[in-house]
Amino acid sequence: MMIPFRTIASSLPKMWLSPTVGLARLAVLLAAGWASVGQTPLQSAECPFCTAVSQTLRQELKSMDAVAIARLVTDGRSDIDGLAAFKIEKVLTGESILKTDQSIQATYFGPGKSAKRFLLMGVDPKELVWSSPLPLSADAEKYVEAIRALPDNPVERLDFYQKYFEHADSLLARDCYDEFALAPYSDVVLLKDRMDRKQLLSWVQDTSKSPDRKRLYYTMLSICGLPEDADLFESMIKSDNPDARAGLDALIAAYLTIKGEAGLKLIEDRFFRDDKAQYAEIYSAVMALRFHGTEVDILKKESITKTMHQLLARPDLADLVIPDLARWGDWSQINKMCELFEKANDDNLWVRVPVINYLRACPLPEAKEKLIELEKIDPSSVKRAKTFFPIPTPAAPKKGETSSIRRILPTERALAVRQGRTLFRLASTESNPLVSRLLANSQTMAGLPSNDSVALASVPVAEGLNLWAPMAVLLIATVMMAMMMWTIATSGGFAARLLPIVRRL
Repeated sequence: MMIPFRTIASSLPKMWLSPTVGLARLAVLLAAGWASVGQTPLQSAECPFCTAVSQTLRQELKSMDAVAIARLVTDGRSDIDGLAAFKIEKVLTGESILKTDQSIQATYFGPGKSAKRFLLMGVDPKELVWSSPLPLSADAEKYVEAIRALPDNPVERLDFYQKYFEHADSLLARDCYDEFALAPYSDVVLLKDRMDRKQLLSWVQDTSKSPDRKRLYYTMLSICGLPEDADLFESMIKSDNPDARAGLDALIAAYLTIKGEAGLKLIEDRFFRDDKAQYAEIYSAVMALRFHGTEVDILKKESITKTMHQLLARPDLADLVIPDLARWGDWSQINKMCELFEKANDDNLWVRVPVINYLRACPLPEAKEKLIELEKIDPSSVKRAKTFFPIPTPAAPKKGETSSIRRILPTERALAVRQGRTLFRLASTESNPLVSRLLANSQTMAGLPSNDSVALASVPVAEGLNLWAPMAVLLIATVMMAMMMWTIATSGGFAARLLPIVRRL
């Protein structure tokens, strides 16, 4: 299971706005795809089925020293490709360093005449460096001024943003989506009484809506939906129309939230037992079950793991659920794991490393005995699992902690890598200094946390994995970064783009 293309693609827009951060994040994702033979999904602090595309306007405005509304000064050029003059008409931030009617220079690419006003954001009070001017519609201008006055209360803030979900101005529609994508799921739950259930139901049935939008709407419906909505969701899950099932992972999660454990049979029959089910559909079902195992308490863990057991009968897909079974302390499948290991062939050899990590995490003596037997069959898989993911002796569980999966010691370095809508943590080990250095450096550039205490599990990796893969990732990222910086440097707006990048880092 590689990093989903959607996750990698979501990092691409960041490369132009912030090449260093964007490329660093991409390097982390690619490194994870090659180097991750032992991962576990963790509870996400953000909306579980949404992926923010970029920093929100609210975040941008807070990080700037000066923010203003300005008009383009016509200088006779029909098209402008470089520096242009702007006249400040309203100062939003930085009244002490910026005045109304003041003229400034900013890098601008567009027509020489424009009836619109522009949002300008600058850093460095001593010598303001401006970002590229952002043209604003009348609604967008009101929106920008309104978000500056939003309260810290998450309910009030999200209530404001949900009014712009399908706004005709794409800037506003995208920004409010990103705000929800970045909001903790617990904050979205608090908005329940203010959600427009009928409107959300209308949107999820609209086949023209994009999957990412539908994921957000399904997530909200899982909070404010009524029991009768389960019939609609069931018909959509059973539909043969791909457009009707867009955002399938969130759709399944919403269905199970409303239907409860009675809905698990449909998921088993439709995705886990049906040989005709496509990989993307199966993966979506696993993600939905993972959501229920980490974010909410609607379904019993035993019921979730029992449903996941169905995939153990399919060696090419078993790796999707083995990490979750280990993470939730389901040690009832030791014999099945050994069977998967022994019967693995060239088409599913990747399942061996997850099996080994499952057995290594298992506290039962039987698991240790099985490890010795399996190592005789394929010592290279066992060595690979131990090399990339050393699992220390399990610590005694704390009071109230029910999971028997061991946790990485705080002294170990870990890297949080976003896969789809779920956080994964990769252990950096002394036995793999190259991988450790690659992930640590990429982590520093990308601004990701590094000292969390987390659990280990696994995803498959191509047979014959070696350290040349992460080296290739680092080389590719370096070359791409150099090319991007050269492009910016030769575009005439190097200084204007570089300082905001340095400031964010």
